Amino acid sequence: MNTGTMTKLMEDMHTVVADAESLLEATAHDATERARAAREMATLSIGKARTALSDFEESLKARAKAAAHETDQYVHDNPWKSIGIVGAVGVLVGLLLGRR
Repeated sequence: MNTGTMTKLMEDMHTVVADAESLLEATAHDATERARAAREMATLSIGKARTALSDFEESLKARAKAAAHETDQYVHDNPWKSIGIVGAVGVLVGLLLGRR
Protein backbone atom coordinates (compact mmCIF):
# COMPACT_ATOMS: atom_id res chain seq x y z
CA MET A 1 0.00 0.00 0.00
CA ASN A 2 1.48 3.36 -0.96
CA THR A 3 1.67 6.47 1.20
CA GLY A 4 -1.22 8.24 -0.53
CA THR A 5 -3.51 5.26 -0.02
CA MET A 6 -2.50 4.96 3.63
CA THR A 7 -3.10 8.66 4.21
CA LYS A 8 -6.55 8.43 2.60
CA LEU A 9 -7.37 5.34 4.68
CA MET A 10 -6.35 7.10 7.89
CA GLU A 11 -8.43 10.18 6.99
CA ASP A 12 -11.42 7.95 6.22
CA MET A 13 -11.06 6.13 9.53
CA HIS A 14 -10.94 9.43 11.42
CA THR A 15 -14.08 10.52 9.58
CA VAL A 16 -15.90 7.29 10.47
CA VAL A 17 -15.01 7.67 14.15
CA ALA A 18 -16.08 11.33 14.16
CA ASP A 19 -19.36 10.46 12.43
CA ALA A 20 -20.04 7.69 14.94
CA GLU A 21 -19.43 10.13 17.80
CA SER A 22 -21.81 12.63 16.20
CA LEU A 23 -24.45 9.91 15.89
CA LEU A 24 -24.05 9.07 19.57
CA GLU A 25 -24.49 12.72 20.51
CA ALA A 26 -27.57 13.03 18.29
CA THR A 27 -29.24 10.04 19.96
CA ALA A 28 -28.30 11.06 23.50
CA HIS A 29 -31.87 12.18 24.24
CA ASP A 30 -33.27 8.68 23.58
CA ALA A 31 -33.65 7.26 27.08
CA THR A 32 -34.79 3.73 26.25
CA GLU A 33 -32.78 0.88 27.69
CA ARG A 34 -32.02 -0.53 24.27
CA ALA A 35 -30.71 2.81 22.96
CA ARG A 36 -28.63 3.35 26.10
CA ALA A 37 -27.05 -0.09 25.77
CA ALA A 38 -26.33 0.53 22.08
CA ARG A 39 -24.69 3.86 22.91
CA GLU A 40 -22.51 2.25 25.59
CA MET A 41 -21.37 -0.46 23.19
CA ALA A 42 -20.73 2.11 20.46
CA THR A 43 -18.77 4.29 22.87
CA LEU A 44 -16.56 1.34 23.82
CA SER A 45 -16.07 0.42 20.17
CA ILE A 46 -15.18 3.99 19.24
CA GLY A 47 -12.66 4.12 22.06
CA LYS A 48 -11.05 0.90 20.87
CA ALA A 49 -11.04 2.15 17.27
CA ARG A 50 -9.39 5.42 18.30
CA THR A 51 -6.74 3.55 20.27
CA ALA A 52 -6.06 1.12 17.43
CA LEU A 53 -5.92 3.96 14.91
CA SER A 54 -3.51 5.91 17.08
CA ASP A 55 -1.30 2.85 17.57
CA PHE A 56 -1.33 2.15 13.83
CA GLU A 57 -0.38 5.76 13.03
CA GLU A 58 2.51 5.64 15.49
CA SER A 59 3.69 2.33 14.04
CA LEU A 60 3.50 3.72 10.53
CA LYS A 61 5.45 6.83 11.52
CA ALA A 62 8.12 4.73 13.22
CA ARG A 63 8.47 2.47 10.16
CA ALA A 64 8.71 5.47 7.83
CA LYS A 65 11.34 7.08 10.05
CA ALA A 66 13.34 3.82 10.14
CA ALA A 67 13.12 3.47 6.34
CA ALA A 68 14.30 7.06 5.89
CA HIS A 69 17.20 6.46 8.27
CA GLU A 70 18.21 3.26 6.44
CA THR A 71 18.05 5.03 3.09
CA ASP A 72 20.14 7.90 4.42
CA GLN A 73 22.69 5.45 5.82
CA TYR A 74 22.85 3.54 2.52
CA VAL A 75 23.43 6.75 0.55
CA HIS A 76 26.21 7.79 2.95
CA ASP A 77 27.83 4.35 2.76
CA ASN A 78 27.50 4.06 -1.04
CA PRO A 79 27.53 7.57 -2.54
CA TRP A 80 28.68 6.62 -6.06
CA LYS A 81 26.31 3.70 -6.33
CA SER A 82 23.47 5.97 -5.18
CA ILE A 83 24.39 8.59 -7.78
CA GLY A 84 24.42 5.90 -10.46
CA ILE A 85 21.02 4.59 -9.42
CA VAL A 86 19.49 8.06 -9.35
CA GLY A 87 21.04 8.84 -12.74
CA ALA A 88 19.68 5.61 -14.26
CA VAL A 89 16.21 6.30 -12.87
CA GLY A 90 16.40 9.85 -14.25
CA VAL A 91 17.34 8.58 -17.72
CA LEU A 92 14.54 5.99 -17.59
CA VAL A 93 11.95 8.58 -16.55
CA GLY A 94 13.24 10.92 -19.28
CA LEU A 95 12.86 8.20 -21.90
CA LEU A 96 9.36 7.36 -20.75
CA LEU A 97 8.27 10.99 -20.72
CA GLY A 98 9.91 11.60 -24.09
CA ARG A 99 7.73 8.95 -25.72
CA ARG A 100 4.53 10.85 -24.97
